Amino acid sequence: MPRIRENVNEAIRVREVRAVFPGGVVEVMPTQAAIRRAQELGLDLILVSPTAEPPVAKAMDYGQWQYEQKKKSHEAKKKQHIIQVKELKFRPNTDDHDYEFKKNHALRFLKEGNRVKAVVQFRGREIAHVDLGRNLLLRFSEDLKEAGAVEGQPKLEGRNCHVIISPLKDKEPAKEKPAPKEKKPAVVTLPSANPPQA
Repeated sequence: MPRIRENVNEAIRVREVRAVFPGGVVEVMPTQAAIRRAQELGLDLILVSPTAEPPVAKAMDYGQWQYEQKKKSHEAKKKQHIIQVKELKFRPNTDDHDYEFKKNHALRFLKEGNRVKAVVQFRGREIAHVDLGRNLLLRFSEDLKEAGAVEGQPKLEGRNCHVIISPLKDKEPAKEKPAPKEKKPAVVTLPSANPPQA
């Protein structure tokens, strides 16, 4: 992460700041006075919220602040998932075993949240059979429709025909409420109107 020196001490260009000092002391004051007080405490004044009104500056150790910023940036990068385009290459006469093998790879890529680019390469006289390549890609797209959505029709570029498949957005299936259990009617035995004679 680049060093943001313009937001520290004398480089702060605003006239006054809402200064935050150790112990939770907050005070709106001229920037120069806030810098002096921070330096008396052996700290730097760092502009942490330049768009606030007035801007917020915090008295703290600049090295410590940089370390925390790097740590936050690192955590954010760890959490974000970068979508990649995984390419799978076919020939117009790809056999069934190879096709199934690549289809399983594509399913795994889509489940991981990546896009899949399926490419049929034509060599030499194979270019005369573009329809074989298109049909292969249409079959491939159809086989993956449960896991991915096709972005357009197969496209021919030079000696390659390709199609791109994107992962489907996760849709939480609506949870069905269990059907209420039927209550059996309670059997109540009523005393007989005519008690047995002794």
